[in-house]
Amino acid sequence: MKFLQRCAAAAVACLLAAGAIAQPISVADVKYEETTNLSGTSLQLNGAGVRYKAVFKVYTAGLYLEKKASTPAEIMAQKGPKRMSITMLREIDSTELGKLFSRGMEDNMDRAAFSKLIPGVLRMSQIFSDHKKLQAGDQFMIDWIPGTGTVITVKGKPQGEPFKEPEFFNALLGIWLGNVPADWKLKDALLGKPA
Repeated sequence: MKFLQRCAAAAVACLLAAGAIAQPISVADVKYEETTNLSGTSLQLNGAGVRYKAVFKVYTAGLYLEKKASTPAEIMAQKGPKRMSITMLREIDSTELGKLFSRGMEDNMDRAAFSKLIPGVLRMSQIFSDHKKLQAGDQFMIDWIPGTGTVITVKGKPQGEPFKEPEFFNALLGIWLGNVPADWKLKDALLGKPA
C-alpha cells in the first residue's frame, strides 16, 4: 500500500513540476512563454530582461534558441532558428530606435565588417522610420530562419524581404550581446544569468 501511495505522490509531483515548467515568465508585466515555434522548430527561452535608459524602462527582450546557451559565442555558433522578441514599455520615436540599433551594431563590429552590412543597416533603419512611433505594448521580433534569412516582424507583420546574410542577424544580436552591449544587465538576463 505504501508503495502505491509513493507512486501516486511521485506522479502528482511530476504533474506539478510539468505545470510549473510550462508557466510563462513575466518581465515588467510582459509574459514570455518558455517555448515558441519558429519555422517548424521548437525554441526555448534562453533569457529575458528589461532595457533601461538611465532610470527609465524602455522595452523588454526575450531570446529564444534551439538549446540554452550561456555565452554569446555559443549563441552565435548555433545554426538553427533564433528569435529576439521585443515589447515596448514606453512610447519611442521609431526613427530614433533604428538609429540606436545601427549605432549598437557599429559599436560591436570592426569597421570593415560593418561597412559590408551598410545596405542592410539602412534598410533596417527605414523599416523603423516607416512606423513613426512605437507605443507601450507594441511588439517586434527579429528572427533568424536558416535558408530564408533575418525576418523583422513589427506588430505582427513581416517587414519587406528577409536580410539574407547570416552576419546581419549576428550583428543585430551584438546590440545586446556584444562587448559594448546596450545594457549590461539585459545582456546577463538574455544569457540566462540570475539577477
